[in-house]
Amino acid sequence: QVQLVESGGGLVQPGGSLRLSCAASGIIIGRYSMDWYRQAPGKQREFVARSFPWGGTNYADSVMGRFTISRDNAKMTVYLQMNSLKPEDTAVYFCNSFPTPQPNWGQGTQVTVSS
Repeated sequence: QVQLVESGGGLVQPGGSLRLSCAASGIIIGRYSMDWYRQAPGKQREFVARSFPWGGTNYADSVMGRFTISRDNAKMTVYLQMNSLKPEDTAVYFCNSFPTPQPNWGQGTQVTVSS
């Protein structure tokens, strides 16, 4: 059974940084593209960033130049380095595989950007 466990969230002031981690088990992430998503209160889940197996990346326009996705296939972990955080980045952050997401989403990790 695939498990995805997100961590690293917290409360940070505008302009601050956080590094999120997504630890996967039951799946060889090296074979998959892996995405980060986020869901703010009252809004739909939205795409944030993608890491392709061959090393390429893709980002939502709203985070381009501020967020960096990376992976460590040996550790079965995907990371999201978030810099220059804004209040509008406040959300629960999730990871999952692409294009076919795993059916069991993790609990996510809460990121709150506030002064």
